[in-house]
Amino acid sequence: MIRVAIIGAGIGAAHLEGYRALPDLFDVRVLCDLDVARARLVAGDGLAIATDFSAILADDTLDLIDICLPPHLHFEMSAAALRAGKHVVCEKPMVRSLAEADALADVARASGRVFSPVFQYRYGPATAQLDALIAAGLAGKPQVASLETHWNRDAVYYKTPWRGTWAGESGGAVLGHAIHNHDLLGRYFGPVTILSAQVETRINSIETDDCAAILMQFENGALATSSVTLGAATDTSRLRLVFETLTATSGTTPYAPAEDIWTFEARAPVEQSQINAVLATVPEVRSGFAGFFEALAEAIHGRPGREVTGEDGRRSIELVTAIYDAARTGKRISLPLGTNAALYQGWLPAQAAKGNKQEQK
Repeated sequence: MIRVAIIGAGIGAAHLEGYRALPDLFDVRVLCDLDVARARLVAGDGLAIATDFSAILADDTLDLIDICLPPHLHFEMSAAALRAGKHVVCEKPMVRSLAEADALADVARASGRVFSPVFQYRYGPATAQLDALIAAGLAGKPQVASLETHWNRDAVYYKTPWRGTWAGESGGAVLGHAIHNHDLLGRYFGPVTILSAQVETRINSIETDDCAAILMQFENGALATSSVTLGAATDTSRLRLVFETLTATSGTTPYAPAEDIWTFEARAPVEQSQINAVLATVPEVRSGFAGFFEALAEAIHGRPGREVTGEDGRRSIELVTAIYDAARTGKRISLPLGTNAALYQGWLPAQAAKGNKQEQK
């Protein structure tokens, strides 16, 4: 049993459900939140409530710390938990810059513990089906893709003080909303090598962006477009992945695309009967947070391969960095990004200004 403390009762409520779906793997011991009333409402009976993070770190009966707090706290608290000898889960975005991502990787490496940023969209029946089709050799090379992250966020959503601010949320729709779909795209199309982007604030009176249009090219030559808005009438996510001999199209479920029904269409010389035959053999799998935590448990117990890694998290931060750089400069940005990148220290306006001055020198 992996003994868990969840830090934060907001999205931490969904994490708790994921752990409770795996009672043979995880034992959630405590929920830590400064808002005790909210924590008690989420925890229900039988789960301890705490407010002192330092006491959580000092508790030798805990194996895993799950960070479910606003982005500006992610680096500091993840690093502290790793140094305390705990495995760590951290909600997206795992950090606020490539500099923090690389520093956290060093801490994780020195600790010998597992660090896993949250990308639960990867887990579900649809992705299991696509994995099986690729493994069977029926997809071929990635060709093009289109993504839509079209959600509705109004003034009520932004009443939470840290949302919509650079200091609190650390970014807008590019960072906090489209990041999951971008991770899912990268899982199947590989690393991005060049991109261009436009981001705008058109929907709400906030500091950060709420619309974006992004064009990406991948290492294997494939192309993709990503359309992002927080001003849609409803919340929908849609992915269309075109491979050489297979086109995979998601449904429109906004927060759990891998749990929706996808269509998989053959292109000659592959026949639809071959696709259907493989789909008929795919077993049931756990979805969302339960699937994510199941893969994490395997990694903690020495059977890695399906978990989300720190390298995956860095790649997502790298993509966000490149998008903001492209949007602000009007340039096409080449990846990967190293320590000499203009926004290596961060894309927040003050950090970006400092980075650009250093680059000009």
